[in-house]
Amino acid sequence: MKSFIIFFIVLFSTAVYAETMYIADTIKITFRTGPGIDRKIVAMIKSGERVEVLNTEEPVEEWSLIRLTNGKEGWVLSRFLTSKEPDELALIKLKKKHNVLKNQAISLIEENKVYKKENKEMNSELKKNKEISNKIKSSYETLKKESAEFLELKSNYKKTSSKLAELTKKAGKLEEELTKLLLHQNIKWFLSGAGVLLFGFIIGFSAKRQRRRSSLL
Repeated sequence: MKSFIIFFIVLFSTAVYAETMYIADTIKITFRTGPGIDRKIVAMIKSGERVEVLNTEEPVEEWSLIRLTNGKEGWVLSRFLTSKEPDELALIKLKKKHNVLKNQAISLIEENKVYKKENKEMNSELKKNKEISNKIKSSYETLKKESAEFLELKSNYKKTSSKLAELTKKAGKLEEELTKLLLHQNIKWFLSGAGVLLFGFIIGFSAKRQRRRSSLL
C-alpha cells in the first residue's frame, strides 16, 4: 500500500517535469505496470519510439515511469532510454529530408529550364526591339535632316519669291515707262513724218503754181 501511494505521489508530482527521450537501439523492450520485472507486461515498445519520462526528479532504482505517444503510462528499464535520437530514426528523418530536398531540386531544375527559355525569348525580343529602335532612330535622323533641308529650301523659296515679286513689280514699272516712251517716240516720229509730208506737199504745190504762171507768160 505504501509503495502504491509513493507511486501516485511520484506520478502526479513529476508530471510537469516530463522529458522527451527515445527507446535506445534495441529490438523491443517490455512496458510494465510497475517498476519491477515481476510487474505485468502491458506492451512491447520497439526501438526508436518517442516517450516522455515522468519521474526525472525522483528515479526509482533502475526503472523510469514513461508516457507513450498514445497516452498510456508505464515503467521501463532506464538503461534502455537515451536522450540521443536513435540512428534508425535519424536515418528515416534524413531520408525524408533528402527526398524533400530532391523534390525541391527537381522543381528548381524545372523552374530553371522555364526561366532559361523565358530569358532566351526575352533576349530575342530585346534584340528585335533594339533593331526596331535603331531603324526608328535612323529614320528620325533622316527625317530631321530632310526637315532641316526642307525648312532651308522653304526659307530660300520665300526669299526668292519676295525678290521675284519685287523684280516683277520693277519690271512692270519699267515696261509701263517704256510703253509711254515708245508711244511718245512714235507720236514724235509720226508728227515728224507728217510735217515732212506737209512740207513736201507745200513745196510741190508752190512749184506747180510757178509752172502754171510760167506757161501763162
